[in-house]
Amino acid sequence: MKKILFTLLLSLSQFAWAQSDCGTALPACGNSQISYTPTGPGSVLENLGGCLSSNEHFSVWYTFTAATAGTLTFEIVPNGNADYDWAVYGPNKNCNNLGAPIRCSYDAPPPQNTGLSLTATNLTDPAGGTGYCRYLDVLPGETYYLIVDNFTANNNGFVLTWGGTATLSNPFNQQLQPNPFIAPGQNQNGEVIICTDPATFDFSTLTAGIVNGNPNFNVSYHLTNNDALSGNNPIIGTVNVNTTATYIYAIYYTDPNNPNSILSKCKQFGTVKFIQKAIQTQDVILTECSNNDSGVAVYNLTNANVIADPTVTKKYFASMADLTAGNEIANPFVYTSAEGTAYVLATSPFGCTSIAKITLKFHPLAVKTDQELKQCHLEAQPTNGIFNLAQANVTGTPGIIKKYYPSPTDAVNGTNEILNPTVYNAPSGFVFVKLTTAQGCYNIAKITLKVEAPAPSPLLKDQEICTEKTTTLDAGPGYLAYEWSTGATTPSITNVGVGDYWVRLTKDGCETLQKVKITPVKTPTITNIEIGNGTFTVTVYGGKAPYKYSIDNIVWQDSNTFTGVPRGMVKVYVKDENNCEPLITEITVPNLVNLITPNDDGVNDVIDYSALAMKGDLTFTVYDRYGGIIHQANQNNNYKWDGKLGGRKLSTGTYWYVMTWKENDTNKTPVKFSGWILVKNRD
Repeated sequence: MKKILFTLLLSLSQFAWAQSDCGTALPACGNSQISYTPTGPGSVLENLGGCLSSNEHFSVWYTFTAATAGTLTFEIVPNGNADYDWAVYGPNKNCNNLGAPIRCSYDAPPPQNTGLSLTATNLTDPAGGTGYCRYLDVLPGETYYLIVDNFTANNNGFVLTWGGTATLSNPFNQQLQPNPFIAPGQNQNGEVIICTDPATFDFSTLTAGIVNGNPNFNVSYHLTNNDALSGNNPIIGTVNVNTTATYIYAIYYTDPNNPNSILSKCKQFGTVKFIQKAIQTQDVILTECSNNDSGVAVYNLTNANVIADPTVTKKYFASMADLTAGNEIANPFVYTSAEGTAYVLATSPFGCTSIAKITLKFHPLAVKTDQELKQCHLEAQPTNGIFNLAQANVTGTPGIIKKYYPSPTDAVNGTNEILNPTVYNAPSGFVFVKLTTAQGCYNIAKITLKVEAPAPSPLLKDQEICTEKTTTLDAGPGYLAYEWSTGATTPSITNVGVGDYWVRLTKDGCETLQKVKITPVKTPTITNIEIGNGTFTVTVYGGKAPYKYSIDNIVWQDSNTFTGVPRGMVKVYVKDENNCEPLITEITVPNLVNLITPNDDGVNDVIDYSALAMKGDLTFTVYDRYGGIIHQANQNNNYKWDGKLGGRKLSTGTYWYVMTWKENDTNKTPVKFSGWILVKNRD
């Protein structure tokens, strides 16, 4: 419920007021109590007449108009030791012709109360009297003047209280003032919160609230009581205000039918006191981490200590334009921004506001420099090297914590940290270093890992040589050092035979172990020798064609068939294009038998190849002309055939035979000997 402004009708206590004259008499409106301290006479020394024949001393003039008929009394009570005299003139006189007072009191000694009473009968009260005169019978519209004079001329004021049945004219009634006036201030106590420092205020902003919709009423504002009463020196517009002073406002009515009527002279007063509640924020700087040179940081704007008052509410805005538009930052606890500014609107419980600027800055990051580390390959793992990551001078900023990770994502998240960076086994690639400052800010440097690959000699190749020969292994120039498996330290080694060799080559500070093999060339092998009538043919496999053939290791021929071969043991020599020591196989060329006469005469009765029994896998098979097997010689028949089949003589005719065996050489050379035989039976 709003607090209603109570009528003060000239009841302002202890006014210090430049004294009035009859022409500027103060209106006494309504029957409100008057409290006043006159401090001298007015500008015009009036001819008072009656019991107040002497000049004015410390005096004040009032005028009042009856609103209703009836009796009217008043009582003047001095404040302390003061002798107050008074006189009433009227009704309906003007200041130029007041005439003698109709009531008058001249009392002594002070202090003594005085005034009009319902019991007194005298119209004038001389010195030594009771101080009271007979009441007035007034009619509506009658206007009177009252002078109150402090004969003792001191600073003790008085209080005047009205009585009787009549009422005085007053615009502050329900007919002219249908609504209560509302005192300013949050609690309608006249205390107005001021939010500016220095304190400034536009008093006119209070008027509508005080008047509260009452027509023909207005308000003026003054620094002193006297100005409020007289209407002098009104405060207009926005001015600097004193928060230790009490300001007076006067509510006045303007009679639309008679602006000069007593109603237009009546005032109702109130006070305004300004309570300084201005709040003062301070601009601050917030500094956060723009990790990994991202160009943004996450700020908790509520950490900006723009004001220490815990009762203040704060709202945050990205710009002044946003603040003006009310576009508040939704989540000031997690505000992502580049370096720049944000703004805080601080509001006190009294509605006072202040704006502070938050300057958003980044903590300095470590100065980073991407580096490259080179390392020699591992002999057992040629694609990898052992790196000491701590040797990479990725920053010169002191006090930085360095941690190493295999990927940028791991570096950001702090996962899969390389726990032993001084012996890091890795192939060529990258490692990422998280450089963290004392403020917990980080950026990431890159280390390029380069494994020096093996640098084998392009000249050094595996070789094939004849077993009986030697060769030279030459790594060529371009290396700082050579270390051969033979102990040699020269670029090449000579007179090396079949075997496995290695050389350790040093170049650019790294060693390359290069292995080389000297293997014997693949030699040909005799897969078969087929002996015919005075001939034999050698079949060779492997080695490198073309082949050369010989039976004496002197005369060589390209053909693998020899003719005119003698009976008995024959050595066969074969070599291929490599011209290594020839392959030597010794074969037996058996005696060729083409005729038997199985008649038991002891001459040519059988074919006998028992001399070949020492050969390996010896076979001796006889066929008829249709390919049917007639005889199979073996150990049981001592590799002989008597021209019979199952003990029965065969008819005279030509038969075929095939002998196979393996020579008793290293290669078990297979030999085939075939021919025909005439069996001639004599019956």
